[in-house]
Amino acid sequence: MTTTTTDSVTSRLDRLPFTRTHLRVLTGSGAGWALDAMDVGLISFVIAALVSEWNLTTASTSWIASAGFAGMAIGATVGGLLADRIGRRSVFALTLLVYGVATGASALAGGLVALIALRFVVGLGLGAELPVASTYVSEFAPARMRGRIIVVLEAFWAVGWTASALIGYLVIPSVPEGWRWALAIGAVPAAYALIVRWALPESPRWLASRGRATEAERVVSGMESSPVLFGRPAATVAAAAEASSARASTVGERLRGLWTPAMRRRTASLWIVWFCVNFSYYGAFIWIPTLLVSQGFGLVRSFEFTLLITLAQLPGYAVAAWLIEVWGRRATLSVFLAGSAVAAILFGQATTIPMILATGMALSFFNLGAWGALYAVTPETYSTSLRATGAGWAAGVGRIASILAPPIVPVLQAVGGIPVVFIVLSAFFAIAAAATWGLSESRGRSLAE
Repeated sequence: MTTTTTDSVTSRLDRLPFTRTHLRVLTGSGAGWALDAMDVGLISFVIAALVSEWNLTTASTSWIASAGFAGMAIGATVGGLLADRIGRRSVFALTLLVYGVATGASALAGGLVALIALRFVVGLGLGAELPVASTYVSEFAPARMRGRIIVVLEAFWAVGWTASALIGYLVIPSVPEGWRWALAIGAVPAAYALIVRWALPESPRWLASRGRATEAERVVSGMESSPVLFGRPAATVAAAAEASSARASTVGERLRGLWTPAMRRRTASLWIVWFCVNFSYYGAFIWIPTLLVSQGFGLVRSFEFTLLITLAQLPGYAVAAWLIEVWGRRATLSVFLAGSAVAAILFGQATTIPMILATGMALSFFNLGAWGALYAVTPETYSTSLRATGAGWAAGVGRIASILAPPIVPVLQAVGGIPVVFIVLSAFFAIAAAATWGLSESRGRSLAE
């Protein structure tokens, strides 16, 4: 591969308007993202049901969630390395297959140990899918609209989480062992993996970085001839050459590339943000149905409240998608994290139904808007040969927090009740908001810069 070849692919992709091919990549990846969210969301409703059906304590059921997140931590780090090695599309399809089959098998689990083991395997697929998907889409997106496109991709999470809330509300309480039927529905990604593998193109930036210039040219030419949906071709873009880290080819070189003098502050800041956001998000949203039940609301009523709270995710993504190209990545991410910190404290203090719903929806709005901005800035932090590795390891560090949060929340609740739980979660949001300012601002810049 020559630098000229890579620069040609980069500049041509950055000049493009939004085409039908962009839409196919976005919606194809977004559907996988939504299925991922549906699976993660379902487990919060499954946990709430198993507490009563299997007479489990909240402490023991917390390990169901933690096992999944342990798998996600490993999956994110390994998946990122594999995606930089064998390609974005192949790893994306493989992850969908792994967690789809394992989720379907979870519906047949006969006891807690079997369910925990299967959730670990589910996590392997889920953990790898998210950072690889965001890297994949970002490498197709033109520079001037890349942030907005990634936030729209992340908005598919709200679609999937809403689907999980609907399944939790309509299916789990309605039939005997409804949680099994809910998990069976979660096996859909196994079939969708075949569509991803054959219907979506490989990233042309990755192909060019691997010296596969003919294949990269075929993909880019196809995008240039694809019907335009909106926007106009940009003026000539002088693409910057990739940084020296682009030459990293082995696992060791890629990992060391994350911590070079030029990159260590960005990587450290990114890992802090990922850790704190994962701790707060999963500490809150995995437990909200169960916490509502503990406040005296019935199972169906708590699922209904959770569904309403979940719906606020969509406007959160919409506002973040607009602001990220107006304010930039850091300002948008910081403001939404600060809003999450305030909303978490207020939700912990809420006792009436209107206040529970209002503050819960505010938490949902700000937290998911922050997720959209975080997924936009993460792949932009690194060059092509490091991009999936960097995104995967940041997500993997975040998953460590998601492993810790589920068992810690019951302990915090025993110490000081729900108010203490959400004060702690608010503190993590605040730390993440501060760490945001150690990231680079990449609004409107080529991925090669």
